[in-house]
Amino acid sequence: MASLPDALAHAQLEWDTPLYRMAVAQFDQAVPIAGIPDDIAERLRYPERSTIVSIPVRMDDGRRVVFPGYRVQHSSIIGPTKGGIRYDPEVTLGECAALAMWMTWKCSLLRLPYGGAKGGVRCEPRSLSSAELERLTRRFTSDLLPVIGPKEDIPAPDMATNEQTMAWMMDTYSMQSGYAVPEIVTGKPISIGGSVFRQEATGAGVVMVIARACDRLGWTLAGQRCVVQGFGNVGSVAAAELEALGATVIAVSDVSGGLHAASGLDIAALHAFVLEHGSLEGCDAGRRLTNDELLELDCDILVLAAREDQVTEDNAPRLRTRLIAEGANGPTSLEADAILRARGIPVLPDILTNAGGVTVSYFEWVQDLGRLFWTRDEIRAKLAEKLSNAFDRVWDLAEERRVTLRTGALVAGIREVSDALQARGIFP
Repeated sequence: MASLPDALAHAQLEWDTPLYRMAVAQFDQAVPIAGIPDDIAERLRYPERSTIVSIPVRMDDGRRVVFPGYRVQHSSIIGPTKGGIRYDPEVTLGECAALAMWMTWKCSLLRLPYGGAKGGVRCEPRSLSSAELERLTRRFTSDLLPVIGPKEDIPAPDMATNEQTMAWMMDTYSMQSGYAVPEIVTGKPISIGGSVFRQEATGAGVVMVIARACDRLGWTLAGQRCVVQGFGNVGSVAAAELEALGATVIAVSDVSGGLHAASGLDIAALHAFVLEHGSLEGCDAGRRLTNDELLELDCDILVLAAREDQVTEDNAPRLRTRLIAEGANGPTSLEADAILRARGIPVLPDILTNAGGVTVSYFEWVQDLGRLFWTRDEIRAKLAEKLSNAFDRVWDLAEERRVTLRTGALVAGIREVSDALQARGIFP
């Protein structure tokens, strides 16, 4: 008969989902190369805390609807946990656990004094009014008061949340504290302590990493044909940054599908269309195509800025690109990674490529704590320096150990957390 600890270890855990298993599998592939002790690795496979709340919201028609909400904190070894809040019909505890783990490696790779967290509410945000979203956000924040704080866990925007969401969270927390606490969240409006360049940071960071990769590969970014999957906050900014550097963006997509123009799309015009209509639906700036068709277009650089699990074992053999950049979290499956490596297509991994957002969130937090704010140029320069340093460490490690850039990034991040955990020890 198995011992109680063994039985518990092999029982299905509440956050055990395909995405979480993918995050753990990536971790397990990197551990032997990272060379960390078994007991440290075992601790880091699991989140420190997982919170589930029920959020009763009064709807505009007078009904009460209860939404499930989640917050997962993976590691507080290096500092307070940090991570986004998403509103989406597919939010689960397992998704939050996986994203929180990736955020830990992302923060440690960039040498930010944070651990990873992620949270969200399972809802359809597009069907909710602004008043309903505000009531939902304020009640969710109230329910999280025991586990969040500027020295404990600092939320930020994510899928279908924005600076207004963060303003509501900041105000709700501040009302309970009795004074303004701008450092409780990042990604908030500048008028209440937000940082310039925060909204553009993730998308701009994606292109900074792409440009650095082009330098290492001996390419010139100007003139490269780029496809951007996802035209939200990350993808739209990345597309504009690519265009500004002379690359040709031949296709983009959002939830309504994709647009393709072999000669290049006018990104500013697409921005204006989305601002007016809410999405690319109905836009005739190029040939309409599905998201699946867009992924398989012939291009030089494919930017994945939509959501997880987009490049899989099924479609990876059909991709016709020379380089993939992950602006979203977890868009490439383990099986697809192996196929792309065999095909010689490098993948700029998510924990490096989309780290611009959390890096500038860190700058915002530091500015709020010190009540001293930097200019846009100062922040952009600091971000470029951070990303360049991390990229060079990952590239050199990957070449030295003959592993993928993803494994190199994971190894670098895991080692930072492992060293901190070994120095602190595991209590008790």
